Amino acid sequence: MAFRIDPHVHSFFSRDGVSSPEKLIAAARERGLHGFALTDHDTCDGCRYLMERGLLREDGAAVDGFLVIPGVEISTAEGHLLCLGVWLPNGLKRTPAAEVIKMVRAQGGVAIPAHPYDRMRAGIREAALERLDIDGLEVFNAATLFEKHNRSALRYAQIRGLPMTAGSDAHHHAAIGRSYTTFHATELNARSILESLKQAPELHCQSLGLKEALRKTFHNWFRLGILRGGRSARS
Repeated sequence: MAFRIDPHVHSFFSRDGVSSPEKLIAAARERGLHGFALTDHDTCDGCRYLMERGLLREDGAAVDGFLVIPGVEISTAEGHLLCLGVWLPNGLKRTPAAEVIKMVRAQGGVAIPAHPYDRMRAGIREAALERLDIDGLEVFNAATLFEKHNRSALRYAQIRGLPMTAGSDAHHHAAIGRSYTTFHATELNARSILESLKQAPELHCQSLGLKEALRKTFHNWFRLGILRGGRSARS
């Protein structure tokens, strides 16, 4: 069966996120998605929040026909890494990517570098990618401003023979599902979806509109500390 999943989504549990997890679910349903991976920056707190409210199940099953895959986007020492199907502890920021990948594998999850060629954000660059045993590569990120960066990621994945994903990188419910990945899986549950990553999922690629892009940039300024005079890592 074909399931439309957005594998890169942020809630307000990310410092630069805006929408509640419930709002993200409602918006995703309206857009015809079957689910998404909640990948807040360096924390699984949003996933725990949803599990406490019965909207995410520990066994990875869908809830009322909609699936939230637990995940996190870790700001590793080399760059941002999407970790799907896992419950990682807080405090892993700047941990070497190879160590994080080992933690992901120990839980049966998958590790996918996000926006690796986007020079405006902290993607894992090619020299580091060559040394990492990754499960796939995000080859289209809807929030990437310059299309050449997505094309470079696609070319690298093709050369290396890596499974590919496309995601919205939504930080606001209005952007969810702008890009997504169609997984051909036997069931709508986290394990089946992640296992089907190797079976050439279909990529649905559309960049954020100007309004969404400006909204994301505005909230990134807060995360960067520009408007507060602080310092932090880029999203």
